[in-house]
Amino acid sequence: MTKQLFIKTFGCQMNEHDTEKIAGILSNMGYSLTDSPDGADMIILNTCSVREKAEYKCYSDLGRLLELKKKNPDLVIGVGGCVAQQEGERIVQKAPYVDMVFGTDNIPDIPRLLEKKKGQRKGAVSTERRRKGLVPQGGTDLKSVPFPSEVSSLPIMRNHPVKAYVNIVDGCDKFCTYCVVPHTRGRERSRQPEDICREIEGLASAGYKEVTLLGQNVDSYGKDTGGHVDLAELLHRIHGISGIMSIRFVTSHPADFSDNLINSMKRLPRVCEHLHLPLQSGSDAILERMKRNYTYPEYRDKIRRLREAIPDVAVTTDIITGFPGESEEDFDKTLDAIEEIQYDNIFAFKYSRRPYTAARLYDGQVPREVSEERLSRVLEIQKRITLTKNQACIGRECDILIEGESKKDKKKLTGRTGGNKIVHIPVEEGISVGDFLRVRITSATHASLKGEVVRQGDGL
Repeated sequence: MTKQLFIKTFGCQMNEHDTEKIAGILSNMGYSLTDSPDGADMIILNTCSVREKAEYKCYSDLGRLLELKKKNPDLVIGVGGCVAQQEGERIVQKAPYVDMVFGTDNIPDIPRLLEKKKGQRKGAVSTERRRKGLVPQGGTDLKSVPFPSEVSSLPIMRNHPVKAYVNIVDGCDKFCTYCVVPHTRGRERSRQPEDICREIEGLASAGYKEVTLLGQNVDSYGKDTGGHVDLAELLHRIHGISGIMSIRFVTSHPADFSDNLINSMKRLPRVCEHLHLPLQSGSDAILERMKRNYTYPEYRDKIRRLREAIPDVAVTTDIITGFPGESEEDFDKTLDAIEEIQYDNIFAFKYSRRPYTAARLYDGQVPREVSEERLSRVLEIQKRITLTKNQACIGRECDILIEGESKKDKKKLTGRTGGNKIVHIPVEEGISVGDFLRVRITSATHASLKGEVVRQGDGL
């Protein structure tokens, strides 16, 4: 009898892709995915620790899972991801009914952990860096090591029939003073380009139309392997793979975003005209305290060169409000930057202290209510800008890849423009998931666009 597996994923696309790997391994062990934790034989929380709120959600969910464990003592509960890497044994100490804990690099250990769990009551823990890349508390003096082949070759249960995530670089060398990623995922490690292209060729053969290249800092791809193949060159190689119609990549870092990459985006029609380039703050003083390694004028100049090369490019960003030492004047500079750049969308968050990071010890911690008020102002301004940007699309034609039914309206299908804007169209006979369609935008809200089909599209 097939066992039921429920996985709850917190965080970014990297975590979502890790979940696909976890599901792939457990599928080979006789588990099938279910949409509900009730009645599941195994429940895994794949966690994120980039923000404090996600960590709290993990422990809150573990509290609720105790009731399911009481009803079914054979239920296997696992915690994976960045919180697991960060907390390790402390998770089992706080929630002794957890059966296994595994870090971001220890997904291949799941079969061994399950076997180990059978012989003991307390949870099995595996959070050691299998490639010796974990940054210890208070230290940054570790060299990068090759991307492990055992992680690259894991079975993957893709959660979409025509779109796929492909990890190209893991970890980060930036050590921004607010960010826990180098301490949970380690130093930057790039996959070999041949390995990446081989995976994408397999995806194309299986009918996938779109790939999204993933990394905490995709722009640094190849630096740790000598730089003979950087992200720009990798895009050229992937662009030549037959069957792949659109290519996306996230997340970029302003210090590494280059004219070479801009030129590749301009020259390669299958590379989508969208860039996610986190600004974080418009104040040079705060950027320096964050250790971002660029100034706002430098950032603005890169956006200018990008838009000169690709006039229709969509630009999105991340903003942090209430970073330690952020004055009202610093915050006003962030608002000015948002108005000047005119982003298509923003992901904004209030600062939260993270373990191991330098900023947690900074003077000038901003009161939570001030951070929240500033966050509200950012979101209010950006909502207006996004609506204006989306309304400017009315009457334009664009190609979209049909991804599936709209979550809110089964009479509509959903796709995305090359600029990553959601488009809803009416369900029509002969249109199915995976089709490229040429559509004309007929209306817009701040959240999405509506369109009508013009003809079958030629790809992005």
